[in-house]
Amino acid sequence: MERLNDSLLELITETATNLPSDIRKILGAAYGQERPGTQAAQALHIINLNVDQAKQNVSPICQDTGMPTFYVHTPVGVNQLVIKKAIQEMIAEATRTGKLRPNSVDSITGKNSGLNLGPGTPVIHFEQWEEDDIEVMLLLKGGGCENKNIQYSLPATLEHVGKVGRDLEGIYKCIMHAVWQAQGQGCSAGFIGVCVGGDRTTGYEGAKGQLFLDQNSANPDPVLAEMEARVMVEANELGVGTMGFGGKVTLLGCKIGALNRLPASFFVSVAYSCWAFRRLGIRIDPNTGEIKSWQFRDANPTKMAQEAGFPTTGSEFHLTTPLQEQDVRQLKVGDLVLLSGEIVTGRDELHKYLMTHDSPVDLHGAALYHCGPVMLKDEDGDWKLTAAGPTTSIREEPYQAEILKKFGVRAVIGKGGMGAKTLEGLRESGAVYLNAIGGAAQFYAEALPEVLGVDFLEEFGIPEAMWRLRAKNFVAVVTMDSHGNSLHADVEKSSGIKLELLLAAK
Repeated sequence: MERLNDSLLELITETATNLPSDIRKILGAAYGQERPGTQAAQALHIINLNVDQAKQNVSPICQDTGMPTFYVHTPVGVNQLVIKKAIQEMIAEATRTGKLRPNSVDSITGKNSGLNLGPGTPVIHFEQWEEDDIEVMLLLKGGGCENKNIQYSLPATLEHVGKVGRDLEGIYKCIMHAVWQAQGQGCSAGFIGVCVGGDRTTGYEGAKGQLFLDQNSANPDPVLAEMEARVMVEANELGVGTMGFGGKVTLLGCKIGALNRLPASFFVSVAYSCWAFRRLGIRIDPNTGEIKSWQFRDANPTKMAQEAGFPTTGSEFHLTTPLQEQDVRQLKVGDLVLLSGEIVTGRDELHKYLMTHDSPVDLHGAALYHCGPVMLKDEDGDWKLTAAGPTTSIREEPYQAEILKKFGVRAVIGKGGMGAKTLEGLRESGAVYLNAIGGAAQFYAEALPEVLGVDFLEEFGIPEAMWRLRAKNFVAVVTMDSHGNSLHADVEKSSGIKLELLLAAK
């Protein structure tokens, strides 16, 4: 199969950079449902712009290219070891060329392998079938939405839901709770795959398997089809909205399957996917390795965004780092900020380090961006940023308030919001939380035109290093201010009440 490597590399590249046709259709419809000018509508516009830019630039839709997960069907007699080796080689090649971010970390040493290779990476599932072609399906699911996967063991008692039994209504309650608990941390609006039954392992695998289905297809089981339709209506009454900003669109798709279970066990497993739902498939000639056909790919898609660029109204706050306390304290929840000047990135490893060490750069008045970018060196050996959306901020909750106070940081940029400890830290230190649009890696790469330097690259690896970047009109929404207000806390509370009312009405 002399063309196998080329075919696999094309699959990986297309999956990372070209949103599937079924997802494009659903996202386009979602934008039309939100009221123009709202934060949710603005977020969806940025998402649509980003999808267009990723296709045009052949660059990652989201900087978190996730855990590459392959499902491979082979005819009897095809050497699966050859396919496995080719997949590993092309994953490494795609990482070298910046189509994938290096995401494989040794769980004991904390070292990044650099090429997305190592024990368990990538994930490859093989199964034989009776058809003549090889089928390879690929899912790139990022860590933010992977962290919002959830598994229930019934019977149970759930927040805002109450008692959940081993019946259809119990299954429905679990699914609704799964949507609610994701809030904006999984880059809503999102999709869910659900598996009823199985064991702990097969339940999660079955739930993720539902994400490989056409999201516009009908469920062949009428009972599950009815439940999917019910979930889609009522989940979008919760008011979580895009990025957790509130709004009419919270859930974009729901697919439910079932496996037999043990008498003693009753699991409901939910795989949550962000809007950046990257999943494609190919049929391969087993003799040549050439691609015979694609699944879910639109080779020449129409543009998603209805207008070019991000429209401004004149009410935005234009700020430049280093930020002054008086400028930050004037900001309130809901304000739109266009940020320029130097910003620095910092994720889990940096936050942990700064708790007990000094910073290599002055952070007084700084904007600290929760971001693990995709970086490449150009022909001159200089670093170039190719994808740079925000990561989920809540992971830094144990550290953030102390770092604000210790270093004088004035702005934290991320997605999904943070907790009560950080909110109090913002109030005390005179700082603000700016919510960028999760997954919009190309949109924000354009707003970060220059790499000014990097620290801890060797120690932490590319995603966790401390990158110093120049920003120009970086768009973000104030969702936690220095006056004790949090949009995230408000939406979580109001959507929890709506969940209770929905379930009480049944």
